[in-house]
Order: sequence, then structure tokens, then C-alpha cells
Amino acid sequence: MTEVQNSKIAVVTGATGGMGKEIVANLVSDHHVYALGRDQAKLDELVAAHGDAVTVVAVDLAQELDAMDSVLPALERVDVLVNGAAIAQAFSVESARVSDWRAHMELNVYAPAELTRVLLPGLRKAEGTAIFINSGAGRGGFGDNVVYAATKHALYALADGLRKSEQDIRVTTIAPGPTDTAMFQGLSGDYDKSHVIAPVEIAKAIRAVIDAGPTTQLTEVQVRPRIELADRK
Repeated sequence: MTEVQNSKIAVVTGATGGMGKEIVANLVSDHHVYALGRDQAKLDELVAAHGDAVTVVAVDLAQELDAMDSVLPALERVDVLVNGAAIAQAFSVESARVSDWRAHMELNVYAPAELTRVLLPGLRKAEGTAIFINSGAGRGGFGDNVVYAATKHALYALADGLRKSEQDIRVTTIAPGPTDTAMFQGLSGDYDKSHVIAPVEIAKAIRAVIDAGPTTQLTEVQVRPRIELADRK
């Protein structure tokens, strides 16, 4: 894999998920996208859809924490990094075990922290944007979903700390509410797709962040359903 000359470079983790596929599809219009995911068949679908605009990388980020610098080629510049890979399983404090906490922290917090660290030189050179996909759970307490929510609280702290320490890059947290993805389906069971956020809207939010003028940064973007699920009659 070699960096495409004279192209803006985007790196997207969780690229084969419901949001990830839409994010890749949006970014390929003006970036060469390095798409990271675990499912080779779905990665191949990205190549079939977008051709040479995408370089796919089959990787389990949680398993590569100690070798993250070998996951990608040496990229001289990184214009956009979207940390989107995550897992979400419903646990209470009582039901969760150390292995559950560890698995969620490794993928939802440690992996984006380490990948961002590795790519910082390229982000600095491009004066790029590091984006962390958070969740509505990152600002609330949920007794039956405490492990996932805790990792998203931690991800806010990671993004905020990075922003304060890195003046050459822009850092944004994008926090979707309930979105039509396999992850949300696994947490909530049946739901009406028309009542939740379409994944393409998250890609549009990322585009707004990237296209923000050079004198500003959109530090936090909350993407909510038109009508909150709890408010529906």
C-alpha cells in the first residue's frame, strides 16, 4: 500500500459498519480513503463500490494495540481521521465482568487513542481533523448499558484532552443518537427505521466538520432524531 500522490488522505475505522460505509462513500469524493475493518468480504464491497479511491485494511484494532504503527503504511499526511470502530453490548454493573469492561475499553478507547497517537505526525503536517464517533450515551448514565456508556464518557475526555494539547489539528466529537445500524439493533431489538437517524446523516455531519472554515473548529456535534424516541406518542 502506498500513499496516493497529491490526494487528501482520510483514515476511517469501523469502515464496514452502517455508519462507516456512508462515511467512506462521502469522503471518496475528495479524499483517498484508507478503510479499516474486520470483515474482509465487506471491505471487498467497498473496493467494488469505490475502486482505486479506497485502500482497505483488514484488521482487528483491539488485537493490534501493541503494534498499531504497523497497521497502516507510513502516511506523510493525514487530512482526516475518523475513529468509528466500536462495540456495544448491554451490561449493568452487576452483570458485567472484567473481560466485558476490558473488551469495550480496548476497542472503544484504547484503539482510537493509540491510532491517533501513531497518526499525529501526519495530522499535524496536514493541519488535519481528528474525529471521534461518540454516542448520546457519552453524556448520560444508563444502568443497563453502563459499560458502553462509560467508554463513551472516556472518549469525550480523550478528544477534549487531545484538542487542548494539539494546536496544529482540529478535534471533533460527533455524538449520534439512535441510528439505524446493526449495533443499535443489537441493543434495542425491534424499532421503526423511520424513527431513528439514517447513517448517511452521520456522514453529512462529518462533512460539515471537515468543511468548516480554517479559523474555527466544530468541537462537538450532537446528531439527534427529529423526534426523540422517548417523546413519540
